[in-house]
Amino acid sequence: MKLYTRFFLLFLIATTILLAGGIKENAEKEIKTFVGDSVILELHKLVIDPAAKKKIEIRAKQRFFKDYLYVWKISKNDSLSGYAVLDNVYGKAMPITFLVIMDLDGKITAARVIKYREAYGGSIANINWLKQFIGRDDQSNYQIGKDVDAISGATISVNALTRGVKKITCLFAYIQKELNK
Repeated sequence: MKLYTRFFLLFLIATTILLAGGIKENAEKEIKTFVGDSVILELHKLVIDPAAKKKIEIRAKQRFFKDYLYVWKISKNDSLSGYAVLDNVYGKAMPITFLVIMDLDGKITAARVIKYREAYGGSIANINWLKQFIGRDDQSNYQIGKDVDAISGATISVNALTRGVKKITCLFAYIQKELNK
């Protein structure tokens, strides 16, 4: 292996390790921004049943990034008040890490981009653009250009994130069932 190839690989590995750190902390910070500091967050690694996974992928028209998701149960005053789900979708070449916060009815109360890794299309992380998902659930329409605003120069990112958000809302009933057994 040539020296510059070896150097590039080491640089890539080191950069990946540094970038990956802090995602959980950033997600929890965003959750507390929306629901308050006085909540209790209970993190779960939710492995998705293959049959449920396939059904949701077809409905959302997007595959899951992995076979599991990180889900927080959000409790306030000793009562469950909602869920937050951290997921990834593919952008043009790199994953986009995003967070969806839902109430107990499965309605979105907030959506945030936690980590955007592409050179273009970062405008999907704009808070004003993400606000359009508030109040949506698995029965909502997510058609880009009609129900969801398009962003010039961010077509791939808009499509990926919109389908990802829809996928999370379609998974809501499964999340509730699995985390409250």
